[in-house]
Amino acid sequence: MTTGSPWFRPAHEPEREPIPGDPYATPSPYGEQPPTAAVYGEQPPPVPAYGDQTSPAPAYGQAPEQAYQPQEQVPQAPAQAYPPHEQAYQPQEAAPEEPYAAPYEAYEAEESPRHSPSETMPLQAVEPLPGPGRAERRRAAKGGRGKGRRGGPPSTPAATPTAPLSRVEARRAARAAKDSFGVIASRAVGELFITFGVVMLLFVTYQLWWTNVLAGQETNRAKEQIEDTWAHGDDSKPEAFEPGEGFAIMYIPKLDVVVPVAEGISKTKVLDKGMVGHYGEGKLKTAMPSDKQGNFAVAGHRNTHGEPFRYINRLQPGDPIVVETQSAYYTYEMASILPQTSPSNVSVIDPVPKGSGFTAPGRFITLTTCTPEFTSTYRMIVWGKLVEERPRSQGKPKALVG
Repeated sequence: MTTGSPWFRPAHEPEREPIPGDPYATPSPYGEQPPTAAVYGEQPPPVPAYGDQTSPAPAYGQAPEQAYQPQEQVPQAPAQAYPPHEQAYQPQEAAPEEPYAAPYEAYEAEESPRHSPSETMPLQAVEPLPGPGRAERRRAAKGGRGKGRRGGPPSTPAATPTAPLSRVEARRAARAAKDSFGVIASRAVGELFITFGVVMLLFVTYQLWWTNVLAGQETNRAKEQIEDTWAHGDDSKPEAFEPGEGFAIMYIPKLDVVVPVAEGISKTKVLDKGMVGHYGEGKLKTAMPSDKQGNFAVAGHRNTHGEPFRYINRLQPGDPIVVETQSAYYTYEMASILPQTSPSNVSVIDPVPKGSGFTAPGRFITLTTCTPEFTSTYRMIVWGKLVEERPRSQGKPKALVG
């Protein structure tokens, strides 16, 4: 039986029910127990009135509480009225609110009509799927395998036909496909520059390499022809040689140069063939090595076409220069050099050349070539003096043997 229920009491009389205590009550810091909840119907203990001296005495160690004394009220100054604002506050008119519109409409799915089980449904045509059918795919697969076995290319599906373009659209497409004038001009200029660069590269290759190859072949043939003439000819000295005809061979041991000497200084007949040309025509005619007095002057290329005199600037005084003719070897020693002079300065090939340091007539040799390299602006001059004349029957001189 539940205690306190009026339905299960033996006398059916009301009884006092306990009042539950406060579960959130804070416990006393001094260990005092909270007052027991009053039983229903009991009166709580009387609370003493304000100022009653019958309050209980304080516990041991606690200071007696002082009675409350009202404080005197201090008169305050009357409040100062503030002046009204110059402009009265006017409430702003609220903007009219727009009616609410739903961002999306409610989706209503179309329901297909439902049929009862007893109702007979009519037949409906089913649209075929896009693309070839099963039979077409089989035929295509068989055809591809068969062609693959026979070595033919596999079959490819036919391209989907596109709608033909109108006349205006076709013209626009043709115009878009064509290049503009600027593009065509830039391509033409670029092709011209590329062609010009290739031509210049080929020309430089020809000048610096191929001309030396051709000149080497020409000098070998000229040297063989000169030696063959000496071997089968007589010992008589001809009065003059034809322009371009080789008559001697020059040796410069220090520079490892062996080059034929031909009559004349023609560029096409002598110099461009890699040979050294003798000044023997007109006002520039000079002496021959066999003459008892005079200046044997020759010219040769410094660059390209065999370049026999390319490094004559490296010669030092005393270096030998040997000229072999049909009858003798003529050995000269390098005496001086003129690094640069004008092409019109013909006094450098005089019988007594000016600027050479020679003051009296004698038997001299003069080598002339262009300077600086790869240009023909000025001329470089090298002079030498005869030191030995040796007949060929006595063998080669020491300058060639040693």
